[in-house]
Amino acid sequence: MLAFAALTGPLPKVGVVAVAGVVAAALLVPGTRTRAVAILAALVLAPVLLLADIWHSPQLGPVHRHPLLAVLGALVALAVLVGVAAVINRRPALFGLLAVAALPFRVPIQAGGTTSNLLVPLYLVVAAGALAFVVPALRNRGDGAERNGAVDDVAQPGWVERLLALYVVLYAIQSVYSVDFEKALQQMAFFYVPFAVMFCLLRRLRWTPVLVRRCLLLITALAVVFAVIGFVEYATKTIILNPKLVVANDLHAYFTVNSVFFDPDIFGRFLALVMILLAAVLIYSRRQREQLSATGALAVLWAGLVLTLSRSSLAALLLGLAILAALRWKVGRAVLVGAAVLALGAAVVAISPNTFGLNQGLNGASSGRAGLVSGGLDMFRDRPLWGYGSGAFVAEYRARHRHTNTTLAASHTIAITIAAEQGLIGEVPYVALVLVAAVVLLKGSRSDPTRAAIAAAFLALVFHTLLYADFLEDPVTWALLGVGTALAVPRPRLRSAGLRTGEAVRVPV
Repeated sequence: MLAFAALTGPLPKVGVVAVAGVVAAALLVPGTRTRAVAILAALVLAPVLLLADIWHSPQLGPVHRHPLLAVLGALVALAVLVGVAAVINRRPALFGLLAVAALPFRVPIQAGGTTSNLLVPLYLVVAAGALAFVVPALRNRGDGAERNGAVDDVAQPGWVERLLALYVVLYAIQSVYSVDFEKALQQMAFFYVPFAVMFCLLRRLRWTPVLVRRCLLLITALAVVFAVIGFVEYATKTIILNPKLVVANDLHAYFTVNSVFFDPDIFGRFLALVMILLAAVLIYSRRQREQLSATGALAVLWAGLVLTLSRSSLAALLLGLAILAALRWKVGRAVLVGAAVLALGAAVVAISPNTFGLNQGLNGASSGRAGLVSGGLDMFRDRPLWGYGSGAFVAEYRARHRHTNTTLAASHTIAITIAAEQGLIGEVPYVALVLVAAVVLLKGSRSDPTRAAIAAAFLALVFHTLLYADFLEDPVTWALLGVGTALAVPRPRLRSAGLRTGEAVRVPV
């Protein structure tokens, strides 16, 4: 109670900066024991900050009214967590499968007066994986030891890790003067802390061909199931989740599906990324059975993607396929095919512009996002260096347009969001992170289908964030970076470490 009372004053801002510092330590320190301490500190401090923020909110009313039941529930959850951690400790590769399986699932949670769709299953998996790593590390089981499918990495951090740490720390510091500090705190607790820990744990795994194959089969099976759910939604004209989408479908002639996702564009992003991974199997594998299986799955996912009506996801898919083609064959050939596709699309739009909403103007065709972009650019022009503070876009945009009849306020272009909230101080590290990550993932990927698929998926995701936001707020970004940088270890270093190719986990970029 004393801790909660202390956190009601200015200390939450100090706490956010502190938790960002330990996250940076987890990303940057080379020693296993030191990293374990940093991960433990991050996973303890982040929930404390969040609970202090929502302690008096109506959502925690049952906890206040029935404290004993709340304690018993917490003990049961802790027991389950310890059990899963024990299994992961014996079979570390299981963490990769569980993390991949948990990536798509979101649960609506009310916090701080707003409803957020949170990845509760993923949080549980990350916590269990962290516990499986922290306890043996603190028991001095050896730095740099290869054990049961994992390697405790002691090499120096690469530029991807440095830039991730820099961005998280800057985000925390710039939350201090934000007009919506509560939003920044929630972003840190719900996204950056658990996803950074997941990145560290995925990077430690030995990504053998068997583990990669199992993860691909798992994510493909989930995508097919989600697409089938979308087919059922479309056939019955019912939506499982998101009442707002139900209203939107009632107001329009078309019908958009979202499956188990709350947003059709996020559903479309997920399908597009899985399709890019499957396309790599199709163009690289020489086994007819694998090609036929990949083709069948791609057909199902393509139908599901079309029903989302997500133009940003379709564009991201085309970019990812173009990158795969450029890596698999000659770049010039891929460019010619891409140009032909763009020309065909332009012709279709020119023939029937009303179909694509162009008769409504740019703002209408983009569902109001063009106005958000211009509003964000205005905010950046007013404060180009330091911005309005982390998490401040929605509050500042609404304050500027309080007389405008619009329900949109959250930016759908991540680069604009960062520029408005953090100015050049945040924009430069973001751009540097994207460029460095692209170089790391693409370098040497021509000869490795797995790395080529991950690089294409990452770049497609980056493109999608320019049209629909959520870059480091999406766990898929951290997962792709974690696995991709793990596989980018130079082969000579793998041999010197006594490991087989494809099994190391550390990237000395």
